Amino acid sequence: MKKAAVKELEKTEVEATVATEAAPPQPPPPIAEKFTGEEKIVMKPPSAETSSSDGTTKAHIVHKLELARLLREKKTAFIEAWEDSQKAKLKNKAQKKMSSITTWENSKRASIEAEIKKMEEAYEKKKAQRTEKMMNEIASIHKAAEEKRAIIEAKKGEGILKAEETAAKFKAAGIVPKKALGCFEG
Repeated sequence: MKKAAVKELEKTEVEATVATEAAPPQPPPPIAEKFTGEEKIVMKPPSAETSSSDGTTKAHIVHKLELARLLREKKTAFIEAWEDSQKAKLKNKAQKKMSSITTWENSKRASIEAEIKKMEEAYEKKKAQRTEKMMNEIASIHKAAEEKRAIIEAKKGEGILKAEETAAKFKAAGIVPKKALGCFEG
């Protein structure tokens, strides 16, 4: 689009140059006011008697000045278009880099989060194994305690039976045991 505008300006410049060389200079309109940028240019009609030493009239000089102004405007437009283009390129380049940094950050974050999840799963698995091992230990301790209780109960039962048998022998024989309790001695 900018190239088309540039070609159009070049075409009008060439046509204006050809027209001024081929045709005799035309006088400008009577009094015209033109606004360019911040300046106000007042053009007065040239008088036929006023001419410079090389045979050019003031109208011709004004026309050349107008062409020079148009050339300056054209160059300024080109420079502004170039500046806009460069700014757009830099903006796009920065946006592309920002996007790649965001992609990189998301990739790294996802990788670390996956590693954390894997570690948590491993921790939970080890925790479950350790808990199962400890529960088995508690069960074996309980089993050993029950066995010891059973042995003590068995010994107690045997002792009671033995004491009852011995007491029955003493009763049958009418003998008092030698090791009597201290409270019954007398």
